[in-house]
Amino acid sequence: MSQGQATTHVIVFANEKGGTGKSTTAVHVAIALAAKGARVAALDLDHRQRTLGRYLDNREATIKRTGHALPMPRHATHDGETDARFEELYLTLSEGADFLVIDTPGRDDAFARAAATRADTLVTPMNDSFVDFDLIGQVDPDSFKVTRPSFYSELIWDARKARAKADGSTIDWVVLRNRLQHIEARNMRRVSSALDQLAKRVGFRIIPGLGERVIYRELFPKGLTMIDSKDFGEMGLSHVAARQELREMMNGLALPERTAMPLFAA
Repeated sequence: MSQGQATTHVIVFANEKGGTGKSTTAVHVAIALAAKGARVAALDLDHRQRTLGRYLDNREATIKRTGHALPMPRHATHDGETDARFEELYLTLSEGADFLVIDTPGRDDAFARAAATRADTLVTPMNDSFVDFDLIGQVDPDSFKVTRPSFYSELIWDARKARAKADGSTIDWVVLRNRLQHIEARNMRRVSSALDQLAKRVGFRIIPGLGERVIYRELFPKGLTMIDSKDFGEMGLSHVAARQELREMMNGLALPERTAMPLFAA
């Protein structure tokens, strides 16, 4: 288990490139876990963008405005300044929580690195393109074969070694493939092949994530997620597909079961 509370499973969303759906995915995971009855806390380390924090603030406002009892994690945003404040928030939010979801900035950041070493599950969302793949590995421009891991992969490797040395635990590194449906088929196959090659070299798992759907952007002002279908009106086919994506992603993350409730219970 992670440092802090022995029963808290820490899920860190980390990617040094923006635009990968990292914060949207982090929010959906946090709400999905809370909807299953787990005690969930969330920490936003990106004090500039503050997407996760603002999303959950919007959710709190919706709860107050409508009176609907939506699943709601405890949450806070780090100031990006001091180690002491980071430790305070980490320990406070971990207290009594089954899961602590941490969203990190889309840039190199000292607190993101600190969070990575404490992760039980480390999630790196990426779009299916070699622009995003470059974060974790490099490929030959002609054959598209992996030539070497990137600096970021080496960083995660070091974090895993540090964690194993500190408490003997392992970090489950998951690469999340977001927005798959808009990628040209040949390019998708090439990216998929490169990911498979690199996964064997550096030891991460690959699972499907969330698609590029307008509904995710539309839900942000109210702080709603695909879990909350009863609260945003009649569901279209795209909404049903998005809920299925979320269900499959949660299954793929293979997080520990802390409740017996199913996801999307009626």
